[in-house]
Amino acid sequence: MKFLSYFLLILFVSIPVVFAGKKPNIIFLFADDQRADTIGAHGNPHIQTPNLDRLSEEGVSFLRNYCAGSFSGAVCVASRAMLMTGHHWKTIKQKPKNWGAHPLLPARLAEKGGYRTFIVGKWHNRLGTLRRAFSSGKSVYMGGMCDHTSFQVQDLTDGKLSEKRNAGAFSSTVFADAAIDFVKNTKTDRPFFLYVAFTAPHDPRNPPEKFRQIYYDKRPPLPKNYLPQHPFKNGPQAMMGRDEGLAAWPRTKEVVSDQLCEYYGLVTHLDEQVGRIMKAVENSPHANNTYLIYTADHGLAMGSHGLLGKQNVYEQSMACPLIIRGPGIPASKSSKSFTYVHDLYATVCAMAGVETPKGIDAKDLTPLWQGKSKSVRDSVFLPFQNNQRAINDGRWKLHIYPKINHRLLFDLQSDPHEMNNLATNLEYAAEIKRLESLMGKWRTRLGDNDPLQFDNPEPKEAHYNNSKRTLDVWQPQWIRDKYFGGRNTPNHGKR
Repeated sequence: MKFLSYFLLILFVSIPVVFAGKKPNIIFLFADDQRADTIGAHGNPHIQTPNLDRLSEEGVSFLRNYCAGSFSGAVCVASRAMLMTGHHWKTIKQKPKNWGAHPLLPARLAEKGGYRTFIVGKWHNRLGTLRRAFSSGKSVYMGGMCDHTSFQVQDLTDGKLSEKRNAGAFSSTVFADAAIDFVKNTKTDRPFFLYVAFTAPHDPRNPPEKFRQIYYDKRPPLPKNYLPQHPFKNGPQAMMGRDEGLAAWPRTKEVVSDQLCEYYGLVTHLDEQVGRIMKAVENSPHANNTYLIYTADHGLAMGSHGLLGKQNVYEQSMACPLIIRGPGIPASKSSKSFTYVHDLYATVCAMAGVETPKGIDAKDLTPLWQGKSKSVRDSVFLPFQNNQRAINDGRWKLHIYPKINHRLLFDLQSDPHEMNNLATNLEYAAEIKRLESLMGKWRTRLGDNDPLQFDNPEPKEAHYNNSKRTLDVWQPQWIRDKYFGGRNTPNHGKR
């Protein structure tokens, strides 16, 4: 009798949706530019994230989660394209336009699972794809970035966007308000997929003053791999692009420290809004039938390796957090399986009982928390445009910079911050050859035909020119005064 009771308990926990006969709701919270190491529960004692900490304690954390590189310096465009299609960017057709050959995740849930789909927040992938993905939404921001304190939003009704209106509050608050309103006013007669894409902690790094003051008063340490500037030319956008122009070269410890305080302030303010959404769900009729997914499109350098942006294949820029909580998911569990952000396509489909499209690259992560599997892949491949490649097998990581014929090899077991290059040490020639072979298998499968070396490579030397730093229209005046010498003539180029 005890055995039967135990069996029934396991059955209920493993397949709560089927047992209940009702499809679950799914809330997808998407941060922008959040490093994997900016959550207290994941090992950072210097940042305040009480709500994400609780989410981690109540669910499963994926500690080796990555964005799979990018076809663009605006990495969030590629990351969101991969999420919505379930494809690695190398296999997405018609990128970065309308991905016409691929069924998009929300539309798939609506068509095959009867889901109501609703978008809140940032959409950086053109109007055509928005209409294909969602039929309705509120406080939608059609752009890549914004001044968090002054921007415009639109509502989506039957595939049509309303006139723009001033958001009227800080971005994370505006988007959380819209999400909470949806949760409170949505009936239980139909499952829903609520997609909430924040614009924080993307720059401008202008959190409400009290949130940055927290960290000015008690400063977090600089990244262990802090450098004043990157030692070689790893790509045009990675060296002199908009993100990298947010502070002068060489980066001083004082400037990096200030920007890190401001960045942490954005994360802590975002965490507060996530807590408000969690509370709304817990106080709603949806409380026991809702999965909550928290992740980010990619990470950010923030002073690591002398960089500020995400246009690189170092760990801090491609790794990003992933936490999932919901029915049947064990509490306080973590996984070190390699995962990609776009694996959430297949995972969400599995949660919803919807068949995944054939041929997608995404892997279903549900076996990882059900104890049926310890991993879904044994390595991650990180291609960035045509100028950077990396392969990580869990211990060893090889970087290749084709245009300058340069390589880096790191033993992540002893050197997790990628500081000690072993590529020129003949002792590790066999490791390099093995990793080259592993990368070759990835490249063959994904159709990556970009050359890995050139007969006439470009110079490796990095040349920094502070006079070429550009100021974009979204930076508020106090940031212009502080980091750009008070310049008032922003660059209006699109991001």
